[in-house]
Amino acid sequence: MSTSAITSSQPDLLPEGLEDRLPREAATTTRVMRAIHGVMHGHGYDRVLPPMVEFDETLGARMAGIRSRRMFRFVDPQSLRMLILRGDHTPQIGRIAASRLSAAARPLRLCYAGQVVLIRGDGLDPARERLQCGAELIGADNVAAASEIVATAIEALQAAGATGVSVDFTLPDLVDVLAAQALPLAPDAIEGVRRELDTKDAGGLVDAGGAGYVPLLYATGDFDRAIERLAAFDTTGVLAGRIAALREISVRLDGRARLTLDPSERHGFEYQSWFGFTLYADGVRGLLGRGGTYRIAGPNGGEVATGFSLFPDALIDRLAVAEPVEDCVFLPLGHDADAAARLRAIGWRTIAALSATDNAAALGCSHLLTVDGPVPV
Repeated sequence: MSTSAITSSQPDLLPEGLEDRLPREAATTTRVMRAIHGVMHGHGYDRVLPPMVEFDETLGARMAGIRSRRMFRFVDPQSLRMLILRGDHTPQIGRIAASRLSAAARPLRLCYAGQVVLIRGDGLDPARERLQCGAELIGADNVAAASEIVATAIEALQAAGATGVSVDFTLPDLVDVLAAQALPLAPDAIEGVRRELDTKDAGGLVDAGGAGYVPLLYATGDFDRAIERLAAFDTTGVLAGRIAALREISVRLDGRARLTLDPSERHGFEYQSWFGFTLYADGVRGLLGRGGTYRIAGPNGGEVATGFSLFPDALIDRLAVAEPVEDCVFLPLGHDADAAARLRAIGWRTIAALSATDNAAALGCSHLLTVDGPVPV
């Protein structure tokens, strides 16, 4: 069917991967955003509001690995320069930190919340517009910073209503570190080894020239067991610092969530450095967020940072089913305006009649304002 035929026969059709959120889902979204922001704010993260559109070269230049080709790009009719529609807040936070807030004390704690849009969905998830909430700790990427970021992300998800939160740790630069020292690889073989590790294919890994990397396929799962297998694999000690850091982060989290390890996982970690993690929760399909350490490009080698991004849409979908209906007071024609104002001041919602035919029950009101105050409908 042609685009014109779809438009004429279904004029209200939305583009693939985009959807409306109706009142109940919108209410849940607002509550979840407030809960997440409340946790980040409580831990000292200041919110910033970057624009939806930026210059393509500005956004891409701040962080290596940003896949700007996945984002909507178009020419600015005023400057005639290429613009890009935001697909990820993180590089925008990096730009703000490196420019407008370059003189601010470090470590700098910033947070954000808003929509991001991509040209196509990710894997089995067809959504092209997603809510992204997150926090960035700029100027630090040590164990303390990583522990704070992971703990804050867990707390934010739990405050939003997630249960059974689990965290899967990874080492995004693992293959690069091993290929440079302990298990040398030809430059043209590195990408093939990464790919076979991602697919967990032992035979393919051997065929790609990575026979020595096969034990990494079994250093996965429950954190305590997997970290021991990773330590046994690291006979040269090249990973000793990273292994010690992961163990310390685990101790600092002190049972806040279930911990697992997949040291070679690379999907979604385009710009992270030595540490990365993915967040999941019971009853929620797919991941709820990811984070890790990275570097913001700039003078003198740039600046290190640690952060996380939450994508709570799937959690919102699950919670919206049970979103409670708020009490609401119907205000009849000629009602006492001062009494109605006092009700709103203490948290009531009110709906005022605009004609004699307006009906409290039909408008979803739970109470009716009378001279004696609100009474159930």
